[in-house]
Amino acid sequence: MLTKFETKSNRVKGLSFHSKRPWILASLHSGVIQLWDYRMGTLLDRFDEHDGPVRGVHFHKSQPLFVSGGDDYKIKVWNYKTHRCLFTLLGHLDYIRTVQFHDEYPWIVSASDDQTIRIWNWQSRTCISVLTGHNHYVMCASFHPKEDLVVSASLDQTVRVWDIGALRKKTVSPADDILRLSQMNTDLFGGVDAVVKYVLEGHDRGVNWASFHPSLPLIVSGADDRQVKLWRMNDTKAWEVDTLRGHMNNVSCVMFHAKQDVIVSNSEDKSIRIWDATKRTGVQTFRREHDRFWILSAHPEMNLLAAGHDSGMIVFKLERERPAFSVSGDSIYYVKDRFLRYYEFSTQKEVQVVPIRRPGSVSLNQGPRTLSYSPTENAVLICSDADGGSYELYIVPKDASGRSEFMQDAKKGSGGSAVFVARNRFAVLDKGSNQALVKNLKNEIVKKSALPIVTDAIFYAGTGNLLCKAEDRVFIFDLQQRIILGELQTPSVKYIVWSSDMENVALLSKHAIVIANKKLVHRCTLHETIRVKSGAWDENGVFVYTTLNHIKYCLPNGDNGIIKTLDVPVYMTKVAGSNIYCLDRDGKNRIISIDATEYVFKLSLLRKRYDHVMSMIKSSQLCGQAVIAYLQQKGFPEVALHFVKDERTRFNLALESGNIQIAVASAKEIDEKDHWYRLGIEALRQGNTSIVEYAYQRTKNFERLSFLYLVTGNIEKLSKMLKIAEIKNDVMGQFHNALYLGDIQERVKILEKAGHLPLAYVTAATHGLKEDAERLAVELGDNLPSLPEGKAQSLLIPPPPLTCGGDWPLLRVMRGIFEGGLDNVGKGGPEEEEDETNGAEWGDEDLDIVDVEHAMQNGDIGVDIEDGEANAENDEEGGWDLEDLELPPDVDTPKATSNVRSLFVAPTPGMQVSQIWIQKSSLAGEHVAAGNFDTAMRLLSRQLGIKNFAPLKPMFLDLFMGSHTYLQAFTSVPVISIAVEKGWSESASPNVRGPPALVFKLSQLDEKLKSAYRATTEGKFPEALRQFLGILHTIPLIVVDSRREVDEVKELIEIAREYALGLKIEVKRKETKDDIVRQQELAAYFTNCKLQKIHTRLVLTSAMTICFKGGNYATASNFARMLLESSPTEAQAKKAKQVLQACGDRKDAEQLNYDFRNPFVVCGATFVPIYRGQKDVSCPYCRARFVPSIEGQLCVVCELAMVGADASGLLCSPSQTR
Repeated sequence: MLTKFETKSNRVKGLSFHSKRPWILASLHSGVIQLWDYRMGTLLDRFDEHDGPVRGVHFHKSQPLFVSGGDDYKIKVWNYKTHRCLFTLLGHLDYIRTVQFHDEYPWIVSASDDQTIRIWNWQSRTCISVLTGHNHYVMCASFHPKEDLVVSASLDQTVRVWDIGALRKKTVSPADDILRLSQMNTDLFGGVDAVVKYVLEGHDRGVNWASFHPSLPLIVSGADDRQVKLWRMNDTKAWEVDTLRGHMNNVSCVMFHAKQDVIVSNSEDKSIRIWDATKRTGVQTFRREHDRFWILSAHPEMNLLAAGHDSGMIVFKLERERPAFSVSGDSIYYVKDRFLRYYEFSTQKEVQVVPIRRPGSVSLNQGPRTLSYSPTENAVLICSDADGGSYELYIVPKDASGRSEFMQDAKKGSGGSAVFVARNRFAVLDKGSNQALVKNLKNEIVKKSALPIVTDAIFYAGTGNLLCKAEDRVFIFDLQQRIILGELQTPSVKYIVWSSDMENVALLSKHAIVIANKKLVHRCTLHETIRVKSGAWDENGVFVYTTLNHIKYCLPNGDNGIIKTLDVPVYMTKVAGSNIYCLDRDGKNRIISIDATEYVFKLSLLRKRYDHVMSMIKSSQLCGQAVIAYLQQKGFPEVALHFVKDERTRFNLALESGNIQIAVASAKEIDEKDHWYRLGIEALRQGNTSIVEYAYQRTKNFERLSFLYLVTGNIEKLSKMLKIAEIKNDVMGQFHNALYLGDIQERVKILEKAGHLPLAYVTAATHGLKEDAERLAVELGDNLPSLPEGKAQSLLIPPPPLTCGGDWPLLRVMRGIFEGGLDNVGKGGPEEEEDETNGAEWGDEDLDIVDVEHAMQNGDIGVDIEDGEANAENDEEGGWDLEDLELPPDVDTPKATSNVRSLFVAPTPGMQVSQIWIQKSSLAGEHVAAGNFDTAMRLLSRQLGIKNFAPLKPMFLDLFMGSHTYLQAFTSVPVISIAVEKGWSESASPNVRGPPALVFKLSQLDEKLKSAYRATTEGKFPEALRQFLGILHTIPLIVVDSRREVDEVKELIEIAREYALGLKIEVKRKETKDDIVRQQELAAYFTNCKLQKIHTRLVLTSAMTICFKGGNYATASNFARMLLESSPTEAQAKKAKQVLQACGDRKDAEQLNYDFRNPFVVCGATFVPIYRGQKDVSCPYCRARFVPSIEGQLCVVCELAMVGADASGLLCSPSQTR
């Protein structure tokens, strides 16, 4: 049983497949009807109008309708397109068990617990017949697929067959008055539209289900007596043929399989059973753990079944439908109807070659599964699942033209899978011993190779090689050398397809395709929601594959798309040009023609075959949003431009490809403020000031215009902007323009007019306009503002522009591959071209204010062009070869000329020095210096397990700033940063880049260490701790040259760690005021840190004193002895001897967690001893040790790394990677 789809829900009582779409209806005991897409595995809709369980549901064969019947005595007819119930049929007086549409007539048959069967006309929405005769609940009723019969099953232990021929005649024949009268009588007094033809008695208990055979005069029924009975009928009588026993509980549903000669039944004993309809024996049983089965449904067209149970339903197949086949050159060998067949692609000739024996066993899925062919020996291996996995070897006769009738005695053997690996050798997988057995054509074992990984299946992978499939990976195994040649982790692989040159392989899983090369190096992975069925390589190296409902393609870079939609699944065998050869589920060879233009176009783009791209654009009908989006995404907006007619899309693509001409033309067509604004931004980026100006004029963006004139130094137009602002009564605009112009009188006048007299006075007085100042002083009288004393006054003058007038100079560059050649392909053919010489430059338009009153009435400003100005400016810059935009004179109809032949294609920028630094470097310091903080953090995380980067942030910034210097170019442009290289000299080659100059050096750390030692000696513990942590935080970013220095750095980490740990213990001791015992323990642990002699003596003295005071005399005397052994100063020695004398043989007053005889290390977090032999974890960076419970927390000693993290170790010198 091959489960295709499963749902979890309330108990499923009714099921119905849609005849065309991959849909199934499930009606639930809760009253909900669910509509599922079993191919995608999604719930499409739910219908929730019945009260109580819905026991029957059925799709109409051709209309968008389904019918449902429930325990609320209602039959509802629904339209699934409009998601609503169209009408309800009322008439039954008890629960409705089943409902069914007739395939041809507008009828519904329903069975009910009111002991009747009713037939309804769903067009007239009336009951047209009531079938009475059963004397208990009617459990099911259904129409015969071809004849005018209805079969019903009832708990009265009978199955009845009803003849409804009269009903059909009445429906079809014209209803004249007499007939109508007689019909009224029959309706009133019960008619004879339907008569009982046979009553089938034989079951001992109530019958739950009965159904017709789709083509033969057979009926099958299932009952509460746990039996399935088979009945036959002819024109006059019906009789019992056989009884199928096996179910352990009530049989709830039973039916004939439409495609295979089997009966399927299910039962409340939680099983589905398959019976052979001719031998009338059980073939197979499928059981569930806890769920009783209630209903079965068969797909009207396909080999699919569905079963409903207590907690959902399953959609399943009984047998695989994929034909076993093997492609060899121009031909294919495949199995169909127990014959091995041969098909030639070129001639489309099909030949039956040899007959194949039937599997002896009766169970399902025993047919051929895979096929392997050896062309030189003309031998075929056919593998199947019979007998737990077996193969048969056939030698195809050379004269296989005629039909071979003789049954060849094939050589057989058992094995999981078998494939040819050489001309006359094949390998068989022995799953028991996990070996590949190599055999010759006489079926004798030649060699055994044990496989290194547990293997489920083997495939061919070139002569002498096997591609083996394990649970979560595939690997290529060389049978001669017995080694693995390549390995790749993949989802469970079902099929593999090699390209014709054996360079690439596609590994097909249920929902994924992995493309790899012959060494199993991963190329790309595709995920599909719908099941992948088959695939083949075309001659261009594109993998074409099929899913259940599409033919798709996959390019070498992983881009994929749909080529064609399929009605039914097919199994692809070969792709040749625009033809796909495939086998369908009936084993017929089909040829599907496809349009490969799209993927050939994308492949040409990918392989940079631009000549092909050009010819395809010119000749083919490649269009559509998908192609445009693809070109845009892949960085070819200029190509996409030639497909597009929509102005908005053209505008966006033109901006993206920097094609100002087309952008202007499109903006003119669209004529929206937003588009002009964006055009202005792009033109400004390209330095095309004339178009920027035009765009700002179109949007009446006077502030930006003024600023543009300021930066381009166009004083004349600035003064015109001042006049415009005056006309528009825009005081702020007037003031800005006056400020830009440096026109003080105008500013004073504006301020005065606006009523800001104090500001006007200050402006006039500071700029030395005495007359204005005096006049204003009189007006102000007592409110005269005072001017600051002793301030040097400087005149505010507009800055001189960077480039005065004209557009930015453009580089002369080679034309892009798509320029020119495509100019006339898309929009704007030759007839739209403008003569190049028909106008002055389209730049500097004057804003001449001709008739101010008129302009104000119209609310618009006339914009005229003066030529001559720009030309004069361009003469000065002739050496730049400035390209003029040839623009027409009339600004109201600007039309960008499409035949300006020198479109700008920017030269590719070189690589930045900072990029060169990090190209081959694994040193975190160099990545930080280059400004690549994220990669530096990743490196530190990988090398040292560092997870907390907060303490390193200032170091990162210092290092980055320190390895760059900054140049001020112009006042109005950003500073230019220049990377500083280590050991640079003037004689160095400009093409060879040295590593970065770093601000942190090892020598500085030595200085820091000395300073930290001093602070420790002086007892400034917090200061000393800060300095040691500073050293630990700097070391990850240090870069040294030699191996010797690397050792020094590692030694430095150890010193800093010991001190940081010891000082943290001491700081903790000082905080622990009231716990005397804990104070003594911490003092004792501090003595265990590896410190300088001078500091060790100080620590021992401190510990000795604390323990002596605390009454722990034995421990104190031990510290006194250790102190005397460490060459102490006189004072220290004297004190130690005194303590020894005072202690004598006295014992400790308190028990300390400290044993000086047993070597230990101190946990950096909990400050408890970890004795030798106890488990511990360490910090991957500073190597501080911790108790196991601290694993996964931040190291509290270095405050950087994660305790117990995996790390590769410190990397601080290029010499370590050589």
